[in-house]
Amino acid sequence: MTPDLVYGRRSVREVLRGPREVVELWATERAVKAEPWLAEAQPRLKLDRELSERAENRDHQGVLALVEPYRYADAYELAATERPLLAVLDRVTDPRNLGAVCRSAEGAGATGVVVPAHGSAVVTPAVARASAGAIEHLPIAVVTNLARYLEEVKGGDLWVYGATGDSSATPMWDTDLSGGAAIVLGAEGKGLRPLVRRTCDALVSIPLSGEVESLNVSVAAAVLLYEARRQRG
Repeated sequence: MTPDLVYGRRSVREVLRGPREVVELWATERAVKAEPWLAEAQPRLKLDRELSERAENRDHQGVLALVEPYRYADAYELAATERPLLAVLDRVTDPRNLGAVCRSAEGAGATGVVVPAHGSAVVTPAVARASAGAIEHLPIAVVTNLARYLEEVKGGDLWVYGATGDSSATPMWDTDLSGGAAIVLGAEGKGLRPLVRRTCDALVSIPLSGEVESLNVSVAAAVLLYEARRQRG
């Protein structure tokens, strides 16, 4: 299988701390001087003055690694854990948003992130970079049919909450997120697909006091996940 590319100082540092095998590791002299942990990566570390061509991106911060392919989790196993907390993304195509959601989900102690196989971002070098390496410590699962998956896993031990700005939604302050919860978020401007929305047990909103009508999906995910974490004590 073709190794994955990981670039960026935080991303590479976390991949070295995570379970994936590092095949090759490159860094510039400047990065090695700035990041003491790179010196500890000897002897597999190779020095390279210019990594942009290898990374196919100028956002590498002087550090680049080839690692074994990302191992996706089983979405049904995530839902079957005790009192799961899942971030479920519907049609979120921007890899930076997926990466930011993963970073917040890992920080909030979420069980994992679930995305559909089609019409959604999946794990890429850009996602790893945007997550600051959080994907190395957070289960991410891909499902063929998101609405069907939610219908099959929801029940007394797992409620599905659709995030929306509609006035009909219950504010998060008044929503019980202390039990098993799958929080479903749609893309900006599009929201949840009708079928996915109908699958939800309830709709939840984030009260806004300003003039803007909505939050970025990654910010909304962070707010809702940390509210769930707060309610869980």
